[in-house]
Amino acid sequence: MVKDLFERIQSNKGPLGKWASQAEGYYVFPKLEGQLGPRMQFHGKEILNWSINDYLGLANHPEVRKVDAQAALDYGAAYPMGARMMSGHTTIHEQLQNELATFVQKEAAYLLNFGYQGMVSIIDALVTKNDVIVYDVDSHACIIDGVRLHMGKRFTYKHNDVASLEKNLERATKMALENGGGILVITEGVFGMRGQQGKLKEIVALKEKYNFRLLVDDAHGFGTLGTTGAGAGEEQGCQDGIDVYFSTFAKSMASIGAFVAADQDIIDYLKYNLRSQMFAKSLPMIMTVGALKRLDMLRSMPELKAKLWENVNALQNGLKSRGFNIGDTNTCVTPVYLEGSIPEAMVMVNDLRENYGIFLSIVVYPVIPKGIILLRMIPTASHTLQDIEETLSAFEAIREKLTNGTYKKIAEETTVDVSAQ
Repeated sequence: MVKDLFERIQSNKGPLGKWASQAEGYYVFPKLEGQLGPRMQFHGKEILNWSINDYLGLANHPEVRKVDAQAALDYGAAYPMGARMMSGHTTIHEQLQNELATFVQKEAAYLLNFGYQGMVSIIDALVTKNDVIVYDVDSHACIIDGVRLHMGKRFTYKHNDVASLEKNLERATKMALENGGGILVITEGVFGMRGQQGKLKEIVALKEKYNFRLLVDDAHGFGTLGTTGAGAGEEQGCQDGIDVYFSTFAKSMASIGAFVAADQDIIDYLKYNLRSQMFAKSLPMIMTVGALKRLDMLRSMPELKAKLWENVNALQNGLKSRGFNIGDTNTCVTPVYLEGSIPEAMVMVNDLRENYGIFLSIVVYPVIPKGIILLRMIPTASHTLQDIEETLSAFEAIREKLTNGTYKKIAEETTVDVSAQ
């Protein structure tokens, strides 16, 4: 007898889903309320928020809000209707593409509706079954899902390990020669969980020895790194060596959408072969006009990035001086690594939110190894030095409770009940 398709789903909700009855609505799928910014509301209380990727503080900036509102009045939420190829193309879309290309030092760019589906589709369009993909094992889920569509061979290399990359490039070269294909290397400008920059300069240098093309997802680097904010490639002085540059509007641009930039002939090809764009509605004018304003502010207001980095340095230096392990981040992403179980992590985060008014993202197994708790913070230009001092004090208090067994004892004695809070 054929099994019921849903039998597996109903009996096994997955490594994260199994915690749903305890976690949903509080630890996962929390409902933050109020104006976007460092201070918001959660379960009726004010919290200090370190969990939104609004790096430059544009999400609730009055100039941005004004332009977004005017675009809504001028165009409504629907315009333009249809896919770009059919009826959804405008001169404003073209203007944004041209300005983005210039900003990231590429010949051309193409707008994407969403970052995730855009990256999946870019990978699918760039390679055939004869080509070989080599990608960092810690790549974002959108890259992993794009690679899954690939019908040919793919290899992973150890995270940010250039020697491992070269070893796999040797394997890929043999395979590509046999198949008559090419090689696509994929990495990130900034790895959003650990906060490390991808080793772009070293990867680009390998082009002298191996024939491959490089695709970089710079979602967290765009707007935060480089002299002008053009990203990790600019920061490392190797932007020219990135063949296909990708970023999203969901971080520094505080909006929805994404773009891909490359030589003109590559963008011309992608325009006619990106299935996620060919068969999807065009990016609405509200987002397009709004992105133009945000990009203008990125270029004309360097004080936003300067304030961001003032806060980043204050937070990260404060954590290190107090003996916290923040790994080897060299970006705005600020991870704090602690040792403990998932139940301990739940008790600790509950304590942070209820008694210290600190809201941040918690990351546990299977995203990271068992026994490790990662508290991930995203400093923004909107935070203050007082916010940072308040957070550092709270971290010292919760670390003491974790190390002296307070959280473990609470976890063993009771299931954390958040339903009444």
